[in-house]
Amino acid sequence: MHCHALLLAPSLTSAAILQAAVARVPLTLFTDLGLTSQQIAAIDAGRPVAKVLPWGGPSEVYVFGAVHIAGSSETYLAAARDVGRLSGTPGYQGVGEIRDDATVADLSALAFDPDDVKALESCREGSCDVQLPSSGIQRFRDTVDWSRPDAADRANALARQGVLQLEQAYRRGGNEALGEYRDTQHPARVTDQFQTMIGRASALPDVLPELRRYLLEYPNVALGGADSFFYWEKVSFGLKPTIRVNHAVIYRGTAQGRDFGVVAIKQLYATHYFHTALDMSVCVDDGATVAPHGFYLMTLKGSEQEGLTGVKGSILRKVVVDKTRSSLESALASIKRSVEQSAPRR
Repeated sequence: MHCHALLLAPSLTSAAILQAAVARVPLTLFTDLGLTSQQIAAIDAGRPVAKVLPWGGPSEVYVFGAVHIAGSSETYLAAARDVGRLSGTPGYQGVGEIRDDATVADLSALAFDPDDVKALESCREGSCDVQLPSSGIQRFRDTVDWSRPDAADRANALARQGVLQLEQAYRRGGNEALGEYRDTQHPARVTDQFQTMIGRASALPDVLPELRRYLLEYPNVALGGADSFFYWEKVSFGLKPTIRVNHAVIYRGTAQGRDFGVVAIKQLYATHYFHTALDMSVCVDDGATVAPHGFYLMTLKGSEQEGLTGVKGSILRKVVVDKTRSSLESALASIKRSVEQSAPRR
């Protein structure tokens, strides 16, 4: 099989990607997304291209990117499953898989940033600098004695317990268990935002209904052959270090007569910025009959974020989308180098 994937972008993208990838160059998809002939030629030549898509409202950000890679996509798939490799990636301050039998002790490396610990002391429903479900806010108020010298250690221990409980609740109850954020006067119900995000791609043909249904209805539906796992990460890509808890799904299949691979990364929780995020990478064999044989890696990053509305928000939004676009191009270039350097020498 010549496909697989990793990182970034909503499952909403896979349908269009796979349908369009029947030709040597997936011109239909690229054209439909508004890429120019010069951008398409650059992708085919192995230069990464990323484009901000005009989907959704001001709080929603969608960025599509693609690159051709001369190598085996199986190399990429192996990296996608090894979340530990992210610990050496710029911007990452920590990462760890949350296994089926995980305990709080297994999350000992997970810790709030000192500024977040300080913010938790004054956290109240409707006014909190850290995104927390409403039940989490009350738990920190009732459990942590902030006058004690070990208050930070106690807060982090409570945070680890909360992360594990959220992950376990999601395993049992799916999206409904994710609750809502109470960081502003306007509660954000995660499951509603997630369904809206997938709906933004309704114009794309859906050739992967089984994956879409799995992401929406987990754990009440099965996805045969999929590798489903959970992990936490602490990243510093914005103004504040952010802890995220993710559900990742690696899925192989066949569509339009081509083998493909997908990695969907569904955010369950984040301490800052992201209310909802659903990322997917899809690789499709390039169909080349002569060397260099390779694949197209196509990603779509989708998220709903706080602080991007209003006059000040519009200024921040431009910064966010520009940085997201440039970061995606850099990530694609890095992946291309890694995969091609791993290819056997001829």
